[in-house]
Amino acid sequence: MTTWHIILLGSIAVLALKAAGWLVPPKTLDHPAVARTSDLLTAALLAALICVQTFGAGQTLELDARLPAVAIAAGLYALRVPFIIVVPAAAVVAALIRLLT
Repeated sequence: MTTWHIILLGSIAVLALKAAGWLVPPKTLDHPAVARTSDLLTAALLAALICVQTFGAGQTLELDARLPAVAIAAGLYALRVPFIIVVPAAAVVAALIRLLT
């Protein structure tokens, strides 16, 4: 099985899952437990993606300039700094660390 076969099968699976979503009755989606679970699941998946992209390099754990940059971004978000300032600040931190190492 080639990479393209896997991509096509994955695309078909995602399309089928999306189509199945239209079959779920709206009453089910209005339930508070379902709404809360979907909200929390979205945040958990985003956090997992950030962790994988920050700490991962293939199949290994790699701690490099990305970790302090994400820490700076998280700290600035905690201080409620606007997004347009957070991104360049994190990029500058990563660039300076890479310059110095």
